[in-house]
Amino acid sequence: MWCAPCVPVFVTASHSFSALPSEAGLDIGPAWTDAPYPVLVTDRHGRLGRLNDAARQVLPDAVSGARLSEQVPAWLADAHRRVLAAHSPGTGTKVPYGAIGDRFFEAHPTVIEGDVVWWLVDDTDRRLAERALSDARRRSAVLSETSSTLLSTLNVPRCMEVAAAMAAEHLAEAAVLIAPPRGRRFSLTYACRGGPVVQTTRQVDLAGVPGLREALQGFPPVPARWINPADIPDWAVPDGFAGPVGSVIVTPLPGHGVPAGALILLRSSTEQAFTEGEEIFARLFAARAGAALSAARLYTEQATITATLMQDLLPPALRTVHGVEYAGGYRSSADHERVGGDFYDVHPGAGPDEETLVVLGDVAGKGLNAAVLTGKIRNTLHALLPLADDHEHILNLLNSALLTSHHARFATLTLASVRRRDGRVRLRLTSAGHMPPLIVRADGSVEEAETRGTLVGALPTVTARTVETDLAPGETCLLYTDGITEARGGPLGDDLFGEDRLKRALAECAGLPAEAVVERVQMLVSQWLGSGRHDDMAVMAVTAPRTGAPSVVDGQADDGRADDRQADGGPVEGTTR
Repeated sequence: MWCAPCVPVFVTASHSFSALPSEAGLDIGPAWTDAPYPVLVTDRHGRLGRLNDAARQVLPDAVSGARLSEQVPAWLADAHRRVLAAHSPGTGTKVPYGAIGDRFFEAHPTVIEGDVVWWLVDDTDRRLAERALSDARRRSAVLSETSSTLLSTLNVPRCMEVAAAMAAEHLAEAAVLIAPPRGRRFSLTYACRGGPVVQTTRQVDLAGVPGLREALQGFPPVPARWINPADIPDWAVPDGFAGPVGSVIVTPLPGHGVPAGALILLRSSTEQAFTEGEEIFARLFAARAGAALSAARLYTEQATITATLMQDLLPPALRTVHGVEYAGGYRSSADHERVGGDFYDVHPGAGPDEETLVVLGDVAGKGLNAAVLTGKIRNTLHALLPLADDHEHILNLLNSALLTSHHARFATLTLASVRRRDGRVRLRLTSAGHMPPLIVRADGSVEEAETRGTLVGALPTVTARTVETDLAPGETCLLYTDGITEARGGPLGDDLFGEDRLKRALAECAGLPAEAVVERVQMLVSQWLGSGRHDDMAVMAVTAPRTGAPSVVDGQADDGRADDRQADGGPVEGTTR
């Protein structure tokens, strides 16, 4: 069933229309010649008969009596042969259609005594509408793919590479993406359809490409018809581009408040020039690409700033200082976070005769907010290093600083002043609301340092007791936060790791280097936790090394395992110097 809009119809016939039978559904006489549709009749031998006036307007060069295949487009001649072969049009047969000139027609056949009458219905508007709808759907899919693909990466070079490649594939034969300049140099990304993407940095003359300088500043694009392709400089044409440039689009890449760059699209002289609709599509593509690039640059800038600020919040890398081994380990409460409320620091003395200040602390809370306060505490303690001889005085100064800040958090701390002398390591230990350090002796026994104190940042003053102890070669002092002992896990998943289990583990670490002790404690706690939740965990070991300058003990070389003097300078039993 078809309607009859004002469309030409042509008819080919082997006889006059007056000979057509009335049952063909046609008016006999001159009426058909005035029909608004092209009508033609062809005979069974494929020769063209008469055409009405509408048909002659569509086929002005058609000659009656000539072969149909020589007078009409191939699609209609093929349809005629199929109809003759079938002897009737048949029901449900797909209606043939095709172009004649710049118009589209559906061809409806009527078989009359072996001849075929063809009625052509102009279907141009519908076909153009369907094509426009198809193009709109394709472009919408491209824009959707552009957004999802580009926004899936926050790496600027990768984002530029993908944007240039997609532009070359969907918009043009080649694309050049120009990023905002850094000084006098521009980052350029070249892409040809089906070829590799090349990125480079170079100085370029923006004036050589009309509208490029304005596009990089965010001004509207210059229409393609205003750009002379012959004026495009060599640097703006990717290597491997086929043929001379035939059509060019220069469009800005709008970002979030500032331009994200510009895009040059190129087609060769053998390709169709950019239409107005394609220029609009290019601007829509550029808007998606610009937003993605802007987001990637913003992320990169923020990540760089975060990494710079994070350096002061991360635990330091520890090493041997003035003949004493230091090792530390940290694990935040959330595996995706790098900082939290637990921290440790080592502030080396100016020389071997000066004490090294060791700090391990735990700020109330988790995550970045707690880490910010740890940064403040660490900086304050660093400024108070000249007063490190008096632990309680340092703690009270820090306490005053915290009480006058806007933070409503407190902290627990352990301070250790460390100095090596005559093969032994002298420690001064002070706990401020923190678990006392554990001393691992050479025989495997584990002692708890008898130091106690109040919280920092909670009360008007801090009271703390400082104790002294010595480490013989191979002995270790372990400082740790409550995230170690309060780690919940085990067979039932809800048991605390506890101090007793920690002491038993340390008893097995007698004589080990500081790094091995820390790794052993972290491994056992991780195994205990499994995949369960946990608090921030920090652990730090101070070890008197076994190796040292050789000395003579009872006529034999001593590698430093035996002490040659007590902390007060007196001789050790069984040794001579």
